Amino acid sequence: MGGIDNPLLLDFPDQIETERLIIRVPRHGDGSVVNAAIRESIHELRPWMPWAQTMPDVEDTETHLRGAVIRFFKREDLPLGLWLRGDGQYVGGSGLHRIDWTVPCMEIGYWCRTSLAGQGYITEAVNGITRFAFEHLHAQRIEIRCDARNTRSAAVAARAGYVLEARLHNHMRAADGVGLRDTLIYVAFPDSLSG
Repeated sequence: MGGIDNPLLLDFPDQIETERLIIRVPRHGDGSVVNAAIRESIHELRPWMPWAQTMPDVEDTETHLRGAVIRFFKREDLPLGLWLRGDGQYVGGSGLHRIDWTVPCMEIGYWCRTSLAGQGYITEAVNGITRFAFEHLHAQRIEIRCDARNTRSAAVAARAGYVLEARLHNHMRAADGVGLRDTLIYVAFPDSLSG
């Protein structure tokens, strides 16, 4: 399989389900719920996420999500929200980013709201999104990148069957924009995951 010549013509669902999660593209009106999760989790997100250095208001979050919908349908970025199947509670954010359709390769990013952390939701989401990317997007390489100090994010990658490929020393500015960070790169290939 070669690269995708015109990703705009690639048809794939805008929602998938796993055992406990609905994983879907953002919808208009999600801003207040997503903002509440960010507000709840801002102190845990701040060390790792450049976008969490300041607390957005609901309008900022809604504006960002509406832009995300546009990027999804233009196939520039595939942002996804994670929702509990049972009660519809918002779990966190994920998606496929830094997409190179000529391969195709992409990166999975993720964050979990503080009150739902440690329950396996993010690993479940990564497993579901990985299968989706291989089956529907014909991905040939999927990466998970994280600050080397972010042991929880690295643990998710390992639990999902990703393999540590590299550690890039002094690779980029830390989320706070001040210090430097090492970046860990975990990878998966179509034939590397059994689940």
